[in-house]
Amino acid sequence: MSAEPISEPISEAISSAATAPDAAAGPGHLDGLRLDHVELYVEDLDAKVGHWVDSYGFTVVGTAGSPEEGFRSVALRQGRITMVLTEGISDEHPASVYVLGHGDGVAAIALRTDDVAAAYAEAVGRGARSLAEAAGHQGGGVLATATVGAFGDLTHPLVERDAADTAGLPAGFRPVEHTEAPDRGVGLLEIDHFAVCVNIGELDPTVRFYQEVLGFAEIFEERIAVGTQAMLSKVVQSPSGEITFTIIQPDPSADAGQIDEFLKNHDGAGIQHIAFSSDDAPRTVRTLSEREVGFLKTPAAYYELLGQRLSLQKHSLDELRELNLLVDEDHGGQLFQIFTRSTHARRTLFFEVIERIGAETFGSSNIKALYEAVEVERQREIGLPR
Repeated sequence: MSAEPISEPISEAISSAATAPDAAAGPGHLDGLRLDHVELYVEDLDAKVGHWVDSYGFTVVGTAGSPEEGFRSVALRQGRITMVLTEGISDEHPASVYVLGHGDGVAAIALRTDDVAAAYAEAVGRGARSLAEAAGHQGGGVLATATVGAFGDLTHPLVERDAADTAGLPAGFRPVEHTEAPDRGVGLLEIDHFAVCVNIGELDPTVRFYQEVLGFAEIFEERIAVGTQAMLSKVVQSPSGEITFTIIQPDPSADAGQIDEFLKNHDGAGIQHIAFSSDDAPRTVRTLSEREVGFLKTPAAYYELLGQRLSLQKHSLDELRELNLLVDEDHGGQLFQIFTRSTHARRTLFFEVIERIGAETFGSSNIKALYEAVEVERQREIGLPR
């Protein structure tokens, strides 16, 4: 049985943004929003921390919570990425409720601002749901926080930090000291983008929310068809360029596919995957594979057809084939990407490694190319001419 939703339905939460009196105004106090940290709610904190450390090469940098507080949290870091994992100890804690409804998943994407009180007031004035009013903090590098609702059960905490804060931990966290230098071998640098799945009819309202409430801009739009399946996608990005959401909904005129499956298994809208950037995708993928991270396999025919699509600017065809890396090209350059196999019990959350050489889009041609490659191999198996 699914838990009661933590937040209002998206139609109610976002409809007010379209009619907010300041919706057409400039971004104001929200134009400097940057990514602070990402929080996942998990069922088994110890197991998940071990996975992120052993498999992905993250380092534990802070802890928070206690049995008395009803939760335990661990902050991990690699490059400019800060991930927080939280387990609810009490049944009433939001993490416990979230995991009951969705399984492990991304519950919060915290946005850093230079003035929490002003940013919070502006966001709420534009129609954002208030989940926690602006409040100051004593001690540590966080000066103030507030929280507004986003799509589904996702929240956006707003974080204001002291300029001298070097730890970069969330409010209330205790730093963990290390006697050895953290492992730099994996090479994950920062979060390139978040992929979001929303229900039919929620794509445009979600885009309007980010545009009119948080001052994001729509930078890309496409329809991707794969056989009889199709999806509609729009991309929004913060003025700083640090926060990007690829928002996807099923095409109601097409057959049900992987997006419909996510929405069913996740019980509503949510983050489908997080893309981590690297400056050397083959090195990163090879290292992660050695750490027993599983990646999706690419049909051999994909690489047979690759030369008909583009000329490689970096990395060899043999290296890409060996590691199952995909490559795409747009007006700005090329990108190399690969997706992990989902280890989620509901198969709803996975991750991506991406390296950009000037490319600004998100590899949609790879979906079509992979489909074509699978079709070539299918015809080969049954003896049909290609």
